[in-house]
Amino acid sequence: MIRAATEADGEELARLYNHYVRHTYTTFEADSVSGEEMGARVAAVQQLGLPWLVLVDADVLCGYACAVRWKGRAAYQHSVESTIYLADGRAGAGEGTLLYAELLAQLRNRGVHCALGGIALPNDASVALHEKLGFEKVAHLREVGRKFDRWIDVGYWQCML
Repeated sequence: MIRAATEADGEELARLYNHYVRHTYTTFEADSVSGEEMGARVAAVQQLGLPWLVLVDADVLCGYACAVRWKGRAAYQHSVESTIYLADGRAGAGEGTLLYAELLAQLRNRGVHCALGGIALPNDASVALHEKLGFEKVAHLREVGRKFDRWIDVGYWQCML
């Protein structure tokens, strides 16, 4: 089931996301995030009129997808940066495709013109998901992040909605 996130999902969102914070370079955050902070992030996104969706299976939150404003200046108001995270071990079953496709559909319905996905590289699974859903690679930034004692490239994929 896919539904809108609530602030009350903060603890489960933090549990899911903190796996990536602690064990991967998928996110450039270095410190674990509290449930309270994740709940506040949900509220902030939704107050901007943007979706934050969760994937729930047997009452367990097992993924989320959301969009934030691309930049703060007025001319960027129709562009967002989208993201998706699945619980560890859930990739490859098609759930990410369903969740991300629903996010993109809701963005279209809200009049968003452009979605951008930033991907820490290499990440073949994320690249494949974005391209499957119509994103095209538009940029490759070399060594812009550093985590776990290594430099990390970031690519940007763009989807015109």
